[in-house]
Amino acid sequence: MTGSLLNASKWTGKALAGEWTTLSGGQFEVLEPATAQPIGRVARAAPEDVRASAADARRAQRGWYAMPYAERAKVFRKVAVLLEAHREECATWIVRETGAIPPKAQFEIDSVLHHCHEAAAMLTQPKGLVLPSADGVTSLARRLPHGVVGVISPFNFPFLLSSRAVLPALATGNAVVLKPDPRTPVSGGVLLALLLESAGLPRGVFHMLPGDADTGEALVTDADVAMISFTGSTAAGRRVGELAGRHLKKVALELGGKNALIILDDADIELAICGGSWASWLHQGQICMSAGRHLVHQDLVGTYARRMADKAKDLPVGNPHVEQVAIGPLITVKQVAHVDRIVQESVRMGARLLAGGTFSGQFYRPTVLADVTPAMPAFREEIFGPVVSITAFSTDAEAIALANDTEYGLAAGVHTRNIGRGMAMAEQLRVGLCHVNDQTVNDDGTMPMGGRGASGNGSRHGGPANWDAFTQWQWTTVRNTAPAYPL
Repeated sequence: MTGSLLNASKWTGKALAGEWTTLSGGQFEVLEPATAQPIGRVARAAPEDVRASAADARRAQRGWYAMPYAERAKVFRKVAVLLEAHREECATWIVRETGAIPPKAQFEIDSVLHHCHEAAAMLTQPKGLVLPSADGVTSLARRLPHGVVGVISPFNFPFLLSSRAVLPALATGNAVVLKPDPRTPVSGGVLLALLLESAGLPRGVFHMLPGDADTGEALVTDADVAMISFTGSTAAGRRVGELAGRHLKKVALELGGKNALIILDDADIELAICGGSWASWLHQGQICMSAGRHLVHQDLVGTYARRMADKAKDLPVGNPHVEQVAIGPLITVKQVAHVDRIVQESVRMGARLLAGGTFSGQFYRPTVLADVTPAMPAFREEIFGPVVSITAFSTDAEAIALANDTEYGLAAGVHTRNIGRGMAMAEQLRVGLCHVNDQTVNDDGTMPMGGRGASGNGSRHGGPANWDAFTQWQWTTVRNTAPAYPL
């Protein structure tokens, strides 16, 4: 397939609001984290733009849901074909806009392809149940779309995390208004909008409105938006949940994490080190499922910490668009300051800095902290940076207590040669995702993704959970003849 999918002349300074158009909120530049230079420009949505798009989406949703299911399924298959044909062009934008290394960008694309095929497959799945009923009565429970779903997505995996909500929401018959993160509006919004438009999605069914917090609040409170799917920080998620509750809206919150990777005394130390490196340094640790705490048995902790420090010192850091590196830039200068504050405060409280702890511009060196205690910010706060935080334990019970000593509840990993021991531990961890003999950063479009506590409100995306998230039950009964009631 020839030509450029991401033809900048089509979307520069614009958003998709029925058609590609300027908005009343003006425009803003997209900055490349590695160079701090502008690489694009998009429209900024004001609250009045949200109001117009939500109303337009509500009108368009009826026709979309009424289309034959086979025609709707074709749209998602066509998106997959287009994405595969323009893979390298899309990957380049992900690398430049998010600071990701190229393999991470390719992983995002592979994951979105999977979600495309899953969305198409949803159109042929059963949408309801036949319930027990009295003679002469047919009792049905069927899944119906909410109407318009608002999606607010984050910067770290923008293409994947936008698509993970948008595609199943559309597949279940909803229209969608997407607000991508203003730091990554192209890979988090423009890319998906161009794909859906080119694949033949009817006009008005999908709107893409980049913007700031006021844009998001307008989306959450709009009367035509029936549900909000939010992925982002716990602080922002609390605000979204508060507003959605006030307006009696369904809300799915997938928030932060302070995930524990537990290394038991019988673990394969080489595989544990390999997994731990991936869990904390992949995409500079800017992943909600990153291992924020490495809980290591006291018999192994010295070796584990030393080997992690050796790895950290060998990892190349630089601009992933022009260099072959393992660690790219953090998303903003503000995020660099956040990471460094946590590291330096923890060192002042007694943590040992074994590697890293320095930065240049937006590039933070992979860092290893040992002797971290529960009182330190490296143990308690979500870092969202390339930091391995190591805490020792002596018994399984202590490891479980340390892992559960957090307000978060997203992911955990347990390394052990004893599967039964690992399973027993997994049952006691208050998390939504747990992996025995693996690390914490795992994702699959067919699994129910989500956490508990400060990691989310128990909602889930993915696989069978998509039906729970993006539809609601309607009970319908049909009688042969109307009953004669005594009143």
